[in-house]
Amino acid sequence: MSDDDTPRGPTSAGLKSYENPDFLHSREARGLRILSEYLEPLSRFEHHEIDDTVVFMGSARLNSAEDAAAMIKAAEAGDGDLEAARRAERMSVYYEAARTLAFKMTEWSKGLQEGNRRFVVCTGGGPGIMEAANRGASEAKGINIGLTISIPTEEFDNPYITRELDLMFHYFFMRKFWFTYPAKAVVLFPGGFGTLDELFEILTLIQTQKIKKRVPIILFGHEFWDRVIDMDALVEFGTISPGDLDLFYRTDSVEDAFAYITSELTAHGLDTPGVNL
Repeated sequence: MSDDDTPRGPTSAGLKSYENPDFLHSREARGLRILSEYLEPLSRFEHHEIDDTVVFMGSARLNSAEDAAAMIKAAEAGDGDLEAARRAERMSVYYEAARTLAFKMTEWSKGLQEGNRRFVVCTGGGPGIMEAANRGASEAKGINIGLTISIPTEEFDNPYITRELDLMFHYFFMRKFWFTYPAKAVVLFPGGFGTLDELFEILTLIQTQKIKKRVPIILFGHEFWDRVIDMDALVEFGTISPGDLDLFYRTDSVEDAFAYITSELTAHGLDTPGVNL
């Protein structure tokens, strides 16, 4: 049943309001739907004793190295766009980097002497970079989270998310809340409008001190980020302060990203379990 906010009639006779689908999907019940997208994820995280997360963001359109190689082979045989296949092969390095980094982060977090689960890999639950990170965490035999959104596509999910932590959202702002609230680090790989939106929202919350906890932000891929966003130009034009450039860390190396994140979490995250906004 769609969330169309259509005014509805009175509750059906003999049916409790909280069991009436017409009411629950009505305009009047919007507050209940929003609240449920707070309480239901919270109950799952508490049940699985998840204290905090490391969030991976990036394009849903990137392919694994294996899939990109298959696209090249097919295109060379006359089945497909060779230029697009070569681009997929070039960009697949980011898929494999996200997969490897999520694997390493999961192994590291599993080795911590903590009662609850710490720094659990969390993604947007879709294909591409999101699939890569969930896949890496799964290959490290760790639980992982997917915060999926209901959008007009049939393929916005991946099979590597821990089943009990595969969460579907209707409201983008509630999904963003659950990206940010438990996050202790955020890694952003090349992506489109959604990735850029998430990056600037998190940077704004930190810059304005709406987020007071320390959250290392890693922009993975100099070639992409340096061309897509000229942060130095924002300083030059006076629209951000020079110190705002310290809000994020850029790298092309999985090893460097892993060392940076784990050092930051060891110094500032281990003693502050939970969300601490």
